[in-house]
Amino acid sequence: MRLSRRGLLRAGLAPAAVAALGGLASGCAVPTGSTGRNMVLWYWSGGLSDTVVKNARTRYGGTVDLQAIQIGGYYRSKLITTMAGRAHIPDIAGLKGEDMASYLPNADQFVDLRTLGADRYKSRYLSWKWDQGIADDGSMIGFPIDCGPVAHLYQYDVFRKAGLPYEPDDVSKELNTWEKFFAAGEQLRKRIPGASLLTDVNAVFDNVVNQGSERYVDRDRHFIGDREHVRRAWDLAVEAKRRGLVSDLVTGTPDQLSAVEDGKLPSQLGASWATFDLKNGVPRTKGRWRVADMPVRPANNGGSFLSITRACREPEQAFRLIAWMLDAKNQAQGYVDAGLFPSTPASYGLSQLRDPDPFFGGQVTTEVFGPAAQKIAIAYNSPFDIALGQPVKDEIKNVGVLGKDPDTAWSDAMSKCRRIAEHLGVSH
Repeated sequence: MRLSRRGLLRAGLAPAAVAALGGLASGCAVPTGSTGRNMVLWYWSGGLSDTVVKNARTRYGGTVDLQAIQIGGYYRSKLITTMAGRAHIPDIAGLKGEDMASYLPNADQFVDLRTLGADRYKSRYLSWKWDQGIADDGSMIGFPIDCGPVAHLYQYDVFRKAGLPYEPDDVSKELNTWEKFFAAGEQLRKRIPGASLLTDVNAVFDNVVNQGSERYVDRDRHFIGDREHVRRAWDLAVEAKRRGLVSDLVTGTPDQLSAVEDGKLPSQLGASWATFDLKNGVPRTKGRWRVADMPVRPANNGGSFLSITRACREPEQAFRLIAWMLDAKNQAQGYVDAGLFPSTPASYGLSQLRDPDPFFGGQVTTEVFGPAAQKIAIAYNSPFDIALGQPVKDEIKNVGVLGKDPDTAWSDAMSKCRRIAEHLGVSH
């Protein structure tokens, strides 16, 4: 199965990012990315639509020689290293959504897009997504590309055989709480021997946290990962394990893919881009899948931005290019090409997002993902969230995979978080 193009969240890199960028004095990045007419764009494979990039070159070719470069490997590390080295800095740089908070404390290394007229476009974008690109000082460094609304993906015939609701509207209505969702998982296991509702406990933990408006560190730089919103996610994940609703498999492994293909893992809580992962990973399941609402309310997983670095000699021209590449029509094309779910609600009614999807039994999946994207809770994303959230995620995984005692695991997670918080200067 193709791994998510957004990559893995890695503990400890956020502080490293802050330190590396923090070493740059305001405005000292030299304009090496462009030489007048030349303009360099950095992004990662699948981060933008190839069609849109190609069309941008054609549309602006009379005034800009756009060099669009896909950067492989650890994108964030390479961008930070380049900016810290003050050489060969791109004019326009993609910023992955999971990394966004680590860039915000160093907003002065990017052009404030509001000074270029970004506010004129604000009403065209999801408000929560727009706000994620704004630093605490009010400057805007990220212009929205996509988002990742999460829904319930399930296999129609397996749910029907298990005596569960199987039409999307019925699944949405009847499995609309975590208790009902878990009860459905118990019935699935009884009716389909060897079947599990979800691959692992993290699917519960991460999505419950992401449903809310709080994460691990608040605006006052105080650790809040020990509070009710995280503890509830933890307890629900532990309950999913206790009730036998999760498998012992690892996502993306041959055994896990075989289980999906055989109908033994007929359900997952996945972001919009996960539909493309299924198509690539288990193509023989075409036609079996449907999409319904996730329990309680939608969460978001993924979604990125474009920024203009201080190295750019022509920020006005760069902004015109960005605004065009990320308008509603081109975001719809991004969904077709790369599964980038639009952050522009006007895209949801366009033909590219209204076509029935044969892989999902002819369902128009955007009828679920579109409304979900507009219901995401606004949450403050701290640059320390990755570092202080990772110990909790590691320990809940230990509970799910290794069978570690949940109380011991929670205590160990909190101890690690407190040590990391003290090192980072985060109060607790």
